[in-house]
Amino acid sequence: MTEPLRGTTSTALSSPAAPRLRRSLGTPSLLLFGLAYMLPLAVFTTYGIVTEVTHGHLAGAYVVTTVAMLFTAASYAHMVRAYPTAGSAYTYTQKTFGPHLGFLTGWALLLDYLVLPLLNYLIIGLYLHTSFPSIPAWVFVVVSAILVTGLNVVGIRLVSGANLALVGVQLVFVVVFVVVGISYATGHSSTPGLLQPFGGDGAGIGTLMSGAAYLALAFLGFDAISTLSEETRDARRAIPRAIVLCTLVGGLVFVVVAYVAGLVFPDYASFTDSDTASLDLMRRIGGGALNSFFTAAYIAGSFASVITSQASVSRILYAMGRDGQLPRRFFAAVHVRFRTPWLGIGAVGLVGMVGSIVLSLDFVASVINFGALVAFSFVNLAVVKHYAVDEGRRGVVAMLAYVLAPAIGFALMVWLWTSLSRTALIAGLVWVGVGVVILAVVTHGFRRRPPVMDLVEDDDVVVASA
Repeated sequence: MTEPLRGTTSTALSSPAAPRLRRSLGTPSLLLFGLAYMLPLAVFTTYGIVTEVTHGHLAGAYVVTTVAMLFTAASYAHMVRAYPTAGSAYTYTQKTFGPHLGFLTGWALLLDYLVLPLLNYLIIGLYLHTSFPSIPAWVFVVVSAILVTGLNVVGIRLVSGANLALVGVQLVFVVVFVVVGISYATGHSSTPGLLQPFGGDGAGIGTLMSGAAYLALAFLGFDAISTLSEETRDARRAIPRAIVLCTLVGGLVFVVVAYVAGLVFPDYASFTDSDTASLDLMRRIGGGALNSFFTAAYIAGSFASVITSQASVSRILYAMGRDGQLPRRFFAAVHVRFRTPWLGIGAVGLVGMVGSIVLSLDFVASVINFGALVAFSFVNLAVVKHYAVDEGRRGVVAMLAYVLAPAIGFALMVWLWTSLSRTALIAGLVWVGVGVVILAVVTHGFRRRPPVMDLVEDDDVVVASA
């Protein structure tokens, strides 16, 4: 039996006249959203560490990583066509494996989505404080959180416009870096062979895969595109295109930048500090001017990433609240004028602001990827379950697309998941444990099914089934 959900005029769940999420996005806007989330300059965050791990073959490791992540990106594209609704991995797992696993997948994914805005606020505060040491880092954090939360509440189209500018700054820097780097490399006899950054000198697939264990996490962002399905025109076409394009474009940018860096700085053993090796790189090819440009572009990228990550997690909370697995009146509330999940956006901003003030960068960075890799694993499994098992697609092409490819993606995600640090695994498992407790409460000791919402896209009334 179904019945309309009751609520206030701000919930988007109460009546045909209630506000709904606005469909206004196309493939270009979605691509920019994903690239902003991924942070094109993220290649410099782990540049020194992975260059040392791969013995100077960072570009080769990025090639391996890009290929690996395309398997999971393809799985997301398949699931978006089946379920073009907000909720990402949470929705896909719920629809294919049931509401209990759906809840736990969504809960695990929340760890990634909640921590990423927090990480970006931390970076913004630290970098701006370095540039303006007389102002405490927390001041920059508070101002940034208020600004980003306001942009997200006003509307996703405004967020898309901000992404265009902020991603543009990063891409301009990438072009400048590549041009200056190639100019430097061609003028110095110490430049290695043209293929050296990709492999050789004992750097086999094992070495490159060790680097990929770090670099795969730079691709966290293509999945965020799927959370905007209910704000996208022709979501079944636009979302899959944007997901695959985002993975390809992001991977291409990473590979090109890593390749140029390998040509410019082959003597990786001389890094001052592997954590800040990108500064050694900038000083070598461009001096203080390029270093300043890099700092400005990186801060701009962090703003773009926090804007998109905060928008994404609010949509996950919206989907879970709409299903009654989180307090519906709060997390499923849609602003009457701006038609955005404003209370969820505000909650994410508050968590990010407070967390970035009280937590350390090391701790935040160590746990950020647990939830995403768990979610990626379930999305790959969902493709097999939905298409091969439930729909019975067993032809040769179907078996390749819906069984072999997602199985490879699942194996790669499990391998990466088990490669996480001990701290990340413990923190992640504790988070999942909290989710199990919440699920037990919601289902009265697992004796009831969690409430599930069936979306009817062509109708104005959203109904929920028990």
